Amino acid sequence: MQAGFWIRFGAALLDGIIIGIPLGVLSYIMTGDTGNDTVSDIFTFLYSTLLPVFWRGYTVGKRLCGIQIRRVSDHSPPGIGTMLLRNVAAGIVYAVTLGIGVIVSAFMVGLREDKRSLHDFLAGTEVVQS
Repeated sequence: MQAGFWIRFGAALLDGIIIGIPLGVLSYIMTGDTGNDTVSDIFTFLYSTLLPVFWRGYTVGKRLCGIQIRRVSDHSPPGIGTMLLRNVAAGIVYAVTLGIGVIVSAFMVGLREDKRSLHDFLAGTEVVQS
């Protein structure tokens, strides 16, 4: 069964609380600057790209919410190339559209029957209840 907007939002919120806050503290310890988010951004990118590869489609938030990322073609967990497409290519699309792509993606997840967003289409993934 496809994971809808609210469960995905909840997983992202949990990731932000459980992972994002400690990463922000670690970044502050490393740089001594609360305004410099570069270190935190690098850690967040590595977390969201690599953990689903090593943890078979899960992040901490997704695991707690019982949802996972998988490839549409064969239902296998995402590989590094898939996650790079999902995060980097989507990030570029969202930046070029000045955030409008993020709003479109949210509506896609909320309204489409298959619950796939723009970054899911770019990477050939889906988020399902596990």
